[in-house]
Amino acid sequence: MSRRVVIKIGSSSLTGADAQGLDASAVDQLVDAVAALKKSGAEVVIVSSGAIAAGLSPLGLNSRPKDLATQQAAASVGQGLLVHRYTESLARYSIVGSQVLLTIDDVVRRSHYQNVQRTLTKLLQLGVVPIINENDSVGTQEIRFGDNDRIAALVSHLIGADLLILVTDVDGLYDAPPSQPGAKVIAEVSDLDSLSSLEIGGAGSKVGSGGMLTKIEAARIATGAGIPMLLTSLAKVQAAIAGEKVGTLFKAVSEKKPSRLLWLAHASTPHGVLQVDEGAAKALLERGVSLLPVGVTKVEGEFSAGDTVEILAPNGKVIARGLVGFDSNEIPMMLGRSTKDIARELGPEFERELVHRDDLVLL
Repeated sequence: MSRRVVIKIGSSSLTGADAQGLDASAVDQLVDAVAALKKSGAEVVIVSSGAIAAGLSPLGLNSRPKDLATQQAAASVGQGLLVHRYTESLARYSIVGSQVLLTIDDVVRRSHYQNVQRTLTKLLQLGVVPIINENDSVGTQEIRFGDNDRIAALVSHLIGADLLILVTDVDGLYDAPPSQPGAKVIAEVSDLDSLSSLEIGGAGSKVGSGGMLTKIEAARIATGAGIPMLLTSLAKVQAAIAGEKVGTLFKAVSEKKPSRLLWLAHASTPHGVLQVDEGAAKALLERGVSLLPVGVTKVEGEFSAGDTVEILAPNGKVIARGLVGFDSNEIPMMLGRSTKDIARELGPEFERELVHRDDLVLL
């Protein structure tokens, strides 16, 4: 039995694909599943899309607007409607809900990340069901990227969840487009790389902003943190919670990444780029070593020591992320040189790695 569960639901599951307003029965259906989990002793967090979609009908709009200002206006109208409906539905079971609005910044900046962790942990200790959504009424980048799937996976990791459930408008991951005759649901995925040959759509619904590709990315984050992820539809979520084999289960990898490295790989924002030569790229990928100045051929961007940078192979492919040990204006004079040579010229404090292996994660 899972002790702590995160359930994420998409916009079209809450409003219908044609954006006819918030569907109260859909909210009740999800809350019924939440109540069943709570009754079994689990703590539950809801990550809910739907604020923009819920605001469309009151504003006389029939589809998700393309311009940012109208998206923000719809989110501002819809967020209150969304949380009010959740509050009413949870009250049927005497469950208290709370609103937690996040931006990508809150899971990117380490100090914010830790604050969100403390807040959610306390809410769960108090028996509350946090209802998390992106702060779409004032956000910018996160609206364009539609990152509630990724936020759900990061929140699962952040609170140490035992299971992530993504509720969407399809009942699982199919081995071909679901509309194609003969397409079948894949019951279990143990290796995400095995999906590379599948035709996976990237577009979301008329009211949403995600798609199956964002679900796969969420699975990559969650399973990399040792958390299994179940992808299913709203109609089947109760059956899934009851233990029936429905939807697609993405199995957790056997080896968990440390919290810092998972955050570095999936939640941090790169501030610059270090391009390396073939020898350095091979050493990083095959031997897991630190990155030394001698293997770096180019530096781009402005950053400070401790910022996240991407590490590029000679072909331009991003192979790693890491926390850089020097400011960007210090690195050009170090390129291609040994640490001993640099120390002789610039001082002993320069005789160290550009990115230490403990602060580096391969992608």
